[in-house]
Amino acid sequence: MREKRQAGSGLNPRLRVGLVLIALVMVSVNLRPAITTVAGVMNQVPGVLSLDPGLLPLLGTLPVLAFGISGPIGPWLARRLGTGRAVAVALLVLAAALVVRATVPALLLPGTFLAGMAIMTASVLVPQIVKANRGTGWWTGLCTMGFGLGAALGAGLVQPLQQAFGGNLPSALAVWAVPALLGAFLIHRSGGRPTAAETSAREAGAAAVSSLTQDTPSSSVLPAPVNPAEVTPLRKQRTAWAVTAFFGLQAMLYFAITSWLAVYLVSKGLSSADAAALLAWFSLAGLPASLLAPVLAGRPAILRIMAPGLGLAVALALLGVLTAPAGLQFVMVGILGVVQSAGFGLAMALVVIRSFGPQTAGKLSAMSQGLGFALASLGPLVAGLLHTWTGGWEVTFWALAAEAVILAAAGFLAIRGPVVNVEPVSRNSSPNGLFTLARGGE
Repeated sequence: MREKRQAGSGLNPRLRVGLVLIALVMVSVNLRPAITTVAGVMNQVPGVLSLDPGLLPLLGTLPVLAFGISGPIGPWLARRLGTGRAVAVALLVLAAALVVRATVPALLLPGTFLAGMAIMTASVLVPQIVKANRGTGWWTGLCTMGFGLGAALGAGLVQPLQQAFGGNLPSALAVWAVPALLGAFLIHRSGGRPTAAETSAREAGAAAVSSLTQDTPSSSVLPAPVNPAEVTPLRKQRTAWAVTAFFGLQAMLYFAITSWLAVYLVSKGLSSADAAALLAWFSLAGLPASLLAPVLAGRPAILRIMAPGLGLAVALALLGVLTAPAGLQFVMVGILGVVQSAGFGLAMALVVIRSFGPQTAGKLSAMSQGLGFALASLGPLVAGLLHTWTGGWEVTFWALAAEAVILAAAGFLAIRGPVVNVEPVSRNSSPNGLFTLARGGE
């Protein structure tokens, strides 16, 4: 086993890093279809998969609830197997869950929950691998674009795949296990980057100091080593809580929208096929934004405007979708997709930008995504309940718009204050308090 690792480390460094990036993008593509495939055919699920219609809100909530519960699994597994292998194991579990829930109707809900746990396990490790490889904003952007691409493919292809399989919906849902297996193979072969499973805590701390003393920007002050006991716990760092709030609120909006947008559009007079196509368009329209947002976030002057501005833009876009006639929904859904995807790209970027090194990025990722998705699990449920109680969509959309305003406030707070650090190195004291994506840090 060790010989294989050593042989792999003999690859050209640029080739190895390139393979890691390709593997990460493929992993990211697999972390949304489990949700959007079902959302795109939500009206068929009760009849085909024998689910009580009253449980549809639960079906939309379960994977997100699983996200919130399973946040610590990723870092725990990475410490024991290494990051690359941990992600590979998560994707193998995801593939199994996708097949089981589609082929055994009684296991639809448990399989969906298991798929959510697997997705979360892999998702929290993506920023850690980016940080460990000193990935630039383009790395984070490509990964977040992969999330959006996977979401779009899941929503847009589920019905064509169903037709290709002779109208068999379970097969159209289960086939997504194939790209999950491919992602597991690629990330296992690339290996990500050695983590605590292969490197002692002392060596990791030394690497942090070493990387900081090389090519340090003139605006930075070199940190001095400190006693690990002096490190402030993550739960006591207000920047960590602000990043977590931003991640959770944007995720809550995303899952509420993806769970009910198609149903809302049908109520506006669109056909089920057109509504599913617009749900796919929601993700596709946001792909450029999800790529560029992390890159632009690396510029402090832009970040100061972007972080709070995106929340306000999402609020306006939601009200636009609510008030626009059916003929304008293509435009309004596209605008909503752009600003919502930019918010997700920024949320992922903040985990990297506002963390000191890869260990901190991994823990901040687990905290922000774990607690954030626990909050986000309320999105599909509350949106569905508000629609049921009121018999319409006005209250639901106004509530989501109000949440987007709170998202703007969380973004404002997330870019203020010191960089998050749980490693045995003192905080970087650069004037803007940001560790740029281009520098990374280790």
